[in-house]
Amino acid sequence: MSAVESVEMPAKADRELPPSMVERMTLILDAFTGPTTRLTLEQIARATHLPRSTAHRILDQLVKLAWLDHTSFGYALGSRSLTLGATGDRGINDLRTEAAPMLHDLMVRTGLVVHLAVLDQGQVHYLDKMGGRFAGAVPSRVGGRAPAHSTALGKAMLAWLEPETVDEIVGEELDRTTRNTIGNLNTLHQELHRIRSRGGLAYERGECFTNIACVAAAVRDADGPIGAISLVGDSQAPLERVAGLVAAATRELSQALSPQLAKPVRPRRRTDGLVPEQTWSPETMGRLMAAGRSSWM
Repeated sequence: MSAVESVEMPAKADRELPPSMVERMTLILDAFTGPTTRLTLEQIARATHLPRSTAHRILDQLVKLAWLDHTSFGYALGSRSLTLGATGDRGINDLRTEAAPMLHDLMVRTGLVVHLAVLDQGQVHYLDKMGGRFAGAVPSRVGGRAPAHSTALGKAMLAWLEPETVDEIVGEELDRTTRNTIGNLNTLHQELHRIRSRGGLAYERGECFTNIACVAAAVRDADGPIGAISLVGDSQAPLERVAGLVAAATRELSQALSPQLAKPVRPRRRTDGLVPEQTWSPETMGRLMAAGRSSWM
């Protein structure tokens, strides 16, 4: 071996060293494709091609710094990651941008208050609120939060998570904000089953705020819910008339954010033999609304 070759060999070895700590952390965080993604240590090691022991050591640090959460069912994005807008590949800013014209259209067509929110652990985080004449009576605010199990927005997103994930997110004890709030996990899971049987439409009347009613549906990507849209009125508002519009808006937004979704994800099939509740088409909804708007609220 020549003197030149003996000098060049260390340089080649240096280039083959594993990536830096920052690069390794980035590899791990990139493995989480959405806010609801759950991965085991083995899955993360395979996705990043890092040694299992190395991945475990970095994961421990990410959990301590709240970039990730570690639960009995694996690792998930933590509060820091979610605060930065980790909603799949697009982020909260893109979610808001894509949703804005749809929210405005819903507000104009119905005269109701419109919300856009994401799921942050056991709470919904309001990203946008557009109001009609009823806006001042709705206590929500942009940047505010509410318990997910007590809102149509939250239930619409929880309905598309695994039951174990729901239990982990909402906890064993469900706080009640009104006498109508769901107060236990069994009742909540029954409600989430009903939401799935309706194709994802969630309702609530007086569960979060007294005398307030909502209908909501989730915005989803291939990994699960990334947000939700709701229409809000008083406790007597005929929300069934506008439910189809919410479903159509969230379906359109889901496909805009995730073009790979060629068609809506179908809800889980019922096992009780019952026929799912039918929803109106957007065209039919428009005719109903034109005929009945004067009598609303």
